[in-house]
Amino acid sequence: MKLAADNKDFSRLLCYYGDDFTGSTDVLESLYLAGIRTALFLEPPSEALLKEERFSGLDAFGVAGIGRSLSPDEAEAELRPIFEKLKQAGAAIVHYKICSTFDSSPAVGNIGKAAELGRSVFGNHYIPLVVGVPYLGRYTLFGNHFARAGEKMHRLDRHPTMSRHPVTPMKEADLRRHLAEQSDLKISLMDIMALDGAWSEVQESLGRLVEKEQPDVVLFDVLDEERLETTGRLIWEAASGQDSLFVIGSSGIEYALSACWRAAGRLIEGQTDGLLQEHQQDQLQGQRIEQQKEQEKNASVAAVEQLLVVSGSCSPVTEAQIAHALQAGFVGIAVPASELINPQKEEQSRSGMLEEAREHLRKGKSILLYSASGGNDPAIAAFRGALAAHGYDAEDSSRLLGGILGSLARELIKEAGLKRIVIAGGDTSGYVTRELGIYALECVAALAPGAPLCRVASDDPALDGLELALKGGQVGETDFFSSVKQGGGTKHGF
Repeated sequence: MKLAADNKDFSRLLCYYGDDFTGSTDVLESLYLAGIRTALFLEPPSEALLKEERFSGLDAFGVAGIGRSLSPDEAEAELRPIFEKLKQAGAAIVHYKICSTFDSSPAVGNIGKAAELGRSVFGNHYIPLVVGVPYLGRYTLFGNHFARAGEKMHRLDRHPTMSRHPVTPMKEADLRRHLAEQSDLKISLMDIMALDGAWSEVQESLGRLVEKEQPDVVLFDVLDEERLETTGRLIWEAASGQDSLFVIGSSGIEYALSACWRAAGRLIEGQTDGLLQEHQQDQLQGQRIEQQKEQEKNASVAAVEQLLVVSGSCSPVTEAQIAHALQAGFVGIAVPASELINPQKEEQSRSGMLEEAREHLRKGKSILLYSASGGNDPAIAAFRGALAAHGYDAEDSSRLLGGILGSLARELIKEAGLKRIVIAGGDTSGYVTRELGIYALECVAALAPGAPLCRVASDDPALDGLELALKGGQVGETDFFSSVKQGGGTKHGF
């Protein structure tokens, strides 16, 4: 089967902007599992950086952002120049990556605003929207979205965490209705029935839908891997008529496309040369061999003696993970965030907490710094009160907390020579990572769905090569922190 988009002369397959940091590494993992070499940057990379030996031969790249925590006006200022930059990258597909639980509201993380900006930059082709990811336990059926919590599946407006999210509570499971509150764009649905049947029938169903409804956005149902592959094929075909096709969705976009490419025989032993133009293949072949050797060497990572976990999450999943880690021998240190934004208490509180952490690290212990032990921790209310008392808005919480946690982590990593850390919390992780002074990451192992282990690039020799796992609030088994310390992993897809 020949894919229509193969007729275009693209420099790379895909580039993306992640609306939060942990979600950005989720895409890294999905492409890594397919054998597509990808790097994630904290700022849009220059062409000079992409040509450096360290990043030469990338099939895809991403930019880790903070769109999920921005107001519509802030999103305009943040996203438009980045979209313009990504448009120039020569990628077949440009992906605005969102959380698989559709975290958004009219005031914060407005996905409708991102769609409007995408259409103004990339043109008026309808925007494919894919949110379901079976690999992560996320499904969309007749437009309604479902997500697993533990062993149970919940409609999103009844999900124990997302229905009560402190910033973007999900009150409506129908993603069309939820998105309609954020934008006047017309949204159509390619439902599970339309995705079933012979390929020609599916094509005709989509064609009729687009012709009849003239949508700005088309939401695709996701129930199983077979129809996810069909969705990927429809998206890849749509890219044939575009300089760069703009899409919105979770990592379901990458899983759909990878399934399509694999079914077409285009992903062979981790090489994607067949997706590029013939004249590009010779110069990449030598690089491919070396990359594959390196990936094989790092397919399974070793255990580390000490692990630093930095948590800004208050989800029930993270709460259980913190409790398990403490029982497993990690030393828990509560971060008094309300004191650390108080100019009168900041210095004393910070120095005392750091000295406590240093003492445990000198004894060979693994450390868990957490802003809250769970959703009912009084520290949450104390921090909110301190924000108001010192003139901050509630929207400042992620930035301030992330800066605090990142600064503490950087100091401890450098002093103790730590080799691996975990950052937990989607809303704070981008700020934590920026504070660490990292400029890029590449995936080295898939330890748990949605939370890969990455190797960082930094201008600071003490941080360059650090191994980092970023975990969203809903991600990971109860023993996640212990499992990251123990290592392991796999290189699925090769």
